[in-house]
Amino acid sequence: MGYPFKEESLLRLALTHPSVAHESSGPIQHNQRLEFLGDAVLSLVLTRELYDRFPTLGEGPLTKARAQLVNRRTLAEEARRLALGTHLVLSHGEETTGGRERPSALADAYEALLGAIFLDGGFEAARTFILRRFLDGFGELTELPSLENPKGDLQEILQADSAEAPQYELTAVSGPDHDRVFECAVSHGDVELGRGSGKSKKAAESAAALAALEVLREQQARRKPEEVQASGNAEPAADAPAAARQPAAS
Repeated sequence: MGYPFKEESLLRLALTHPSVAHESSGPIQHNQRLEFLGDAVLSLVLTRELYDRFPTLGEGPLTKARAQLVNRRTLAEEARRLALGTHLVLSHGEETTGGRERPSALADAYEALLGAIFLDGGFEAARTFILRRFLDGFGELTELPSLENPKGDLQEILQADSAEAPQYELTAVSGPDHDRVFECAVSHGDVELGRGSGKSKKAAESAAALAALEVLREQQARRKPEEVQASGNAEPAADAPAAARQPAAS
């Protein structure tokens, strides 16, 4: 994880799911209070980072950028990168219903972990941990995170016809440690749709999704004239000669 706890009981508490209290005969502490604290710490750290890095931007763009960085999906992804699900303390019922992989449980545990680090090591320890983790995911924040969501848009388009989600594969990593370039490919139904690169794996996946969207939109644009032509062949225009509009003699 990259942070050594002085008080390990805080780490255990951060990983204790509220479901354990429901199956206990006595009072048991769980991670909801730490989650509440960690949410505030995370918001403050990233708000300050965005505020310092983009001095010309107003409240609106900064708020949108923070929402892109901090949401249940990204928090659950961060928790998976740390394998928090493996170490969650769950009730039997939560265990048997897939609680270790539930995005809400993972996101809550991640926020609780941040709260535990804050109590254990102070604000600077929490800030260092948060920025290291989020910069790994989003790059060096030299520009605002894209407020568009190409991965979400691609999934929405593809799942209109198929329940299968697009699959992302890291195909290459190049460059020195301080200036890595990641390359990713996205496929659907064993068909590669696009490739992209970026300063982080997440940025490369977004670039691949954007490339795939461009391909799909080009295909859609090419189909439209064909559909219009087919429609025109099937149904003569209203101003066509009368003979063309008459049904054939039986």
